[in-house]
Amino acid sequence: MALNSVKETSTGTDVLVVGAGPTGLALAVDLARRGVGVLVTERTDGLFPGSRGKGLQPRTMEVLDDLGVVDAVLAAGGPAPMGMVWQDGERLGEHDMFDRARPSGAEPYGEPWLLPQWRTQEILLARLRELGGDVAFGQEVTGLAQDADGVTARLATGTTVRARYAVAADGGRSTVRSALGIAMHGEDVDPAPVLVADVRVPGLDRDNWHMFGGGDAGYLALCPLPGTEDFQLVAQFTRGRPDTTPEGVRAVVAARTHLTADQVTEVRWASDFRPRAALAERFRDGRIFLAGDAAHIHSPAGGQGLNTSVQDAYNLGWKLGQVLREGAPEALLDTYEEERLPVAAHMLGLSTRIHHGTARRGAETRQLGLGYRGGPLADGSAGALVAGDRAPDGRLPDGRRIFDLLRGPHFTLLAVGTDAEPPTLPGPVRFHRIDAYEAYGEGLFLVRPDGYVGWAGETAAGLDAHLSRVAPGATPTLATPTLRS
Repeated sequence: MALNSVKETSTGTDVLVVGAGPTGLALAVDLARRGVGVLVTERTDGLFPGSRGKGLQPRTMEVLDDLGVVDAVLAAGGPAPMGMVWQDGERLGEHDMFDRARPSGAEPYGEPWLLPQWRTQEILLARLRELGGDVAFGQEVTGLAQDADGVTARLATGTTVRARYAVAADGGRSTVRSALGIAMHGEDVDPAPVLVADVRVPGLDRDNWHMFGGGDAGYLALCPLPGTEDFQLVAQFTRGRPDTTPEGVRAVVAARTHLTADQVTEVRWASDFRPRAALAERFRDGRIFLAGDAAHIHSPAGGQGLNTSVQDAYNLGWKLGQVLREGAPEALLDTYEEERLPVAAHMLGLSTRIHHGTARRGAETRQLGLGYRGGPLADGSAGALVAGDRAPDGRLPDGRRIFDLLRGPHFTLLAVGTDAEPPTLPGPVRFHRIDAYEAYGEGLFLVRPDGYVGWAGETAAGLDAHLSRVAPGATPTLATPTLRS
């Protein structure tokens, strides 16, 4: 949406998204593909320019697959390189920070995928534009008011925007969260501030993630960023504050590595921060929702912040779509906080443990095991799965995957290894009958638009009641592919 279109939309849009980071853009893409009117405002004049959130976890790759951008992400990024430890200008040996995992039929993305945050955002913005949306840059939200029917936002330009709902995706220093008076509770993970920068060092090989001890001054690492000529520099400061000027960045490289200052030929972006873990006391205030860093702030250790944030958007997007376009009860929106706040709290704890060296970057960081068992939208069990579990992938005889059946804004009812008949299906629900498959076992499985099993059973008993809460609507077209045994 072009800047000069803001006044045209100020009379009303479905959802106002404040902030064009990964969270806001992922949410806007999800809403746009559902036909939900969305206006994204961003106070700066362009996308975030740095690499900060550079690691995409396998579960986030599945989200990006569903949103239609995973091919672009795979083409632009690459796997995390092996670490190389240096001391006194000599290579001491390799150190892998990750517990590596191979892709499988059920889990098609095995390991984290490196892509600088600015590139992830470019890809999401391009997808949003394909869907007919855009971002209103240079439009800062300076005030919000809500009533029983919607939200009114005032922009710094004097324009007002009216929306049925609003989402604060405006980062850890969220002005929307502050305006709502929602407190953040947490702690400093580390008293030592951290410098992060994107630099070019042509004389350093790009085969490794280079790690330098730094002694009492703190560690320094240089990670090659795939698809670019850049390295991401991360340096801890046990004394003093980081100097984010190009001269300061070059000086810290020269002081802690075998490289000279002039070997850093370009400093493209630099920032500093103090590692912190904090959680908003609630993720919703009436018609306004918090998502991403506005709701939870992570240490960067383990690469959980951006990934947890994108999955906030993925959880909220389908629920807003069901309420706004499919006639689902508004109570469905209550489940956003009920499902996401416990997950965010758990991932904050994991990020903190990794920062302190008491947990590794292993299976838990890949986020494939996260789910909503016991949650407000989880009913029943069958075969190998309990409602709330992530729906596994699998290969079909025609070369397609189960994820191909799930991809899109619809619900999917899978009859796996059973002749059980579903009731008349409200929609949007698509039905597929496939052979028994170990990752599922046998049974009926209703997969939500965000790829989690919402309902499961050996028969269809109870399915109607569940669907009435989440997916009222018309009868879908049925299809019956078969999964290879």
